[in-house]
Amino acid sequence: VQLQASGGGLVQAGGSLRLSCAASGLNFEDYAIGWFRQTPGKEREGVSCFSDRDAWPYYADSVKGRFTSTRDNAKNTVTLQMNSLKSDDTAVYYCAKGDLIYSSNYFLMACDYWGQGTQVTVSS
Repeated sequence: VQLQASGGGLVQAGGSLRLSCAASGLNFEDYAIGWFRQTPGKEREGVSCFSDRDAWPYYADSVKGRFTSTRDNAKNTVTLQMNSLKSDDTAVYYCAKGDLIYSSNYFLMACDYWGQGTQVTVSS
């Protein structure tokens, strides 16, 4: 299984970036694909999750209304469109494969494979 995250970069506050996660070596449509982010000294935070069962993704409260995730099972990709970026969004972003185990006002995902991460830096 391989997950390749791409699309990170440097952007000014208020700007946009689009991340992409390309997966291979798995039956893509059978798994949830999530985006996570981490900054030094902090725990990894779930950003969004697109399950294999639901037609819509779940988002962390911190990104709702600004980030949009889409899933293309034919291309084995999940994208994360990030708009109205803030300095607090600066982090290394990872995509991961696994199972969505809880979803309500927040989501929990059990992940077993992770991509290598892509740096997103938002300058204020």
